[in-house]
Amino acid sequence: MRSPVSAWWTVPVAVVGVSGVARAQAIEEVTIVSRRLEESLPAQLEVSGSRVTTVSAADIRNGGFNDLGQVLQYSVPSLFLSMAAGQFSYADVSLQGSRPGDILWLVDGVRVNNRLYSGTLPLDTLPAHMIERVEVLEGGQGLLYGSPAIAGVINVVTKAFTDQTSGEIGLAVDDNDGKHGSAFLRGALTGTNYVVFGSVDEGDGYQPFRDRDYQPSATDRKRGYDVKTAGFKVLRDFSESVRLSATYQHTDADIELLRPMWTAKNVNSRDEDLVSAKLDLKLADSVDFFVKGYYHDWDTRYTTLNNSLTNPGTIEVDSENLYWGFYDYGANALLRLGLTKGLDYYVGYDVQKYGGRDDVLLIADNSEKTQAFFAQVRTTDDWLENLHLSAGVRYNDPSDAESATVWTASGKYDITPNLFVRGLVGTGFKLPTAEELYAIDPFEQGNPNLKPEKSRNLNLSIGGAVGLPTGALTWELIGFAREISDLISWEYDEVLDLDVATNVPGEVRVRGGQVVLGAPLGAGFRGRVSFMRSSSENAQGRQIARIPRSALQASVDYTAPSGRYGASLTGNRVGDVFEPILGSPVHYGNYTVVDLTGRYFLDAARRHRLNVRLENAFDEEYGRPGTGRTDASNAGYAVINVSTPRTLHASYTYTF
Repeated sequence: MRSPVSAWWTVPVAVVGVSGVARAQAIEEVTIVSRRLEESLPAQLEVSGSRVTTVSAADIRNGGFNDLGQVLQYSVPSLFLSMAAGQFSYADVSLQGSRPGDILWLVDGVRVNNRLYSGTLPLDTLPAHMIERVEVLEGGQGLLYGSPAIAGVINVVTKAFTDQTSGEIGLAVDDNDGKHGSAFLRGALTGTNYVVFGSVDEGDGYQPFRDRDYQPSATDRKRGYDVKTAGFKVLRDFSESVRLSATYQHTDADIELLRPMWTAKNVNSRDEDLVSAKLDLKLADSVDFFVKGYYHDWDTRYTTLNNSLTNPGTIEVDSENLYWGFYDYGANALLRLGLTKGLDYYVGYDVQKYGGRDDVLLIADNSEKTQAFFAQVRTTDDWLENLHLSAGVRYNDPSDAESATVWTASGKYDITPNLFVRGLVGTGFKLPTAEELYAIDPFEQGNPNLKPEKSRNLNLSIGGAVGLPTGALTWELIGFAREISDLISWEYDEVLDLDVATNVPGEVRVRGGQVVLGAPLGAGFRGRVSFMRSSSENAQGRQIARIPRSALQASVDYTAPSGRYGASLTGNRVGDVFEPILGSPVHYGNYTVVDLTGRYFLDAARRHRLNVRLENAFDEEYGRPGTGRTDASNAGYAVINVSTPRTLHASYTYTF
């Protein structure tokens, strides 16, 4: 019979609940049984020089979050994120001064980036209730993960496997007419581990534009959402050497996209499936291998109904049930060979095929294929215990763009047990999107001859721990630099009288630094503060739109000695940001958003939990500039797409 504690493939984590009155005052450990070569990659990369931030399930529960965007906005120091219209909406995102499209998004290691557009992120249909942890890898990660990981990778890990039966049921509301329900169950049955989860999130939302920004023709003024997600995971160990696992996740979502004029109804109705299956082999202590296949299908129907300006009281159909979507499927494999003492060798292969079309913004039906071969060597403790190095190379061969070869080297040196330095240097690449290759819109034209964007990346940091009467102060000073060439941009063509996707000359230069501090403050309090300053400038020396020059995040958390209750305060200060509106830059940063949360267990066994959260406690008005059109003359004017106002959230969870 398989033991649940085989040292080479398990890690302990804190249990979400406690069973038994005798253990009422203790948080016990549960063995996670799904930690092999792929799952451990972020931790391995951190050992050899990459900087990794992990948001745990406890962080998510304590924050009372409902969607992934909220989790990231308040929990990741190096990340700027501003939701366009509250929960389950699009967002502005920047990781160490990056553009949104420079980040690779994964769910359980499967890429979920939109293959049509680089700026459309998978934040609007990922509920927080299903997340076990979020791993944020900073710096160029294209060697192992591929395009477009120029600035980093964000990997969302869903609920983990356990051998013990456990689960949770949650209900939540907010005063934007939001209602949220979630549940999961996990355990083992006849030798097979399983996880089943589901959630329902719906709400009328809030008014995403200021009163003065609306035209009389806009009658739908509350932006709503209706997101239903369900999935399961299974795992079977046939022996200590052979493991098979599979996941399936389905999402149905109606996401409203409102405008300050004309709109009677504007909704994206999405049907999304994410499937993967993986075979793990451990042929010997020195040989690990996995091969994984996946399929991601995103089908959206877009409907826009406008109030007629010429015949008041009637509805005009702008688009009705028009399709836009994509598919992405493929396989990846990785082999670890520990054939030489002190060195581990990694060899991998990726193949992807993807395609799609957009009948709304007119992207032609298309299909692409890319494959990649990569290899890396890393030192182990047998070489030196306090110095770990890695180096590797990757060759990418896309069907509809030029091939690209990239390399990465990294290292971490523990000078003392309380002082370390680490760094990562290399090159990266970003393949053109389907829009950039195949657009046939009346206002823009794709270019199938585009080159991939190429980057040079450097991340360096020094950090450690200092003893205090209350515990250890952890600190890290981080510097980063990035240069991007063959930048893909839309340039106006006078002959064609439209914008054409082009590789523009010159480089985008990113320079920045960050400090991160964390320490116990005594009496159950713990604090964390981070500050980042960066510049992201184009070839003309101008800051790129929608990327802040600075960001400050500070938080204080309190947990009572009994563990029965706690509270936290988090503040985000965003520096100067701009967006070009009607030919002129509009500066819209320089705001502070404060989040307050409280938590209380109703029983000594800590199964019944209440959370209260006051989001944007001081009702700061912030958001992104945009444009509207007047009813009278169709003239353009500036508006503000405001982010979440002060919102009260309350939730109850039962853990068993």
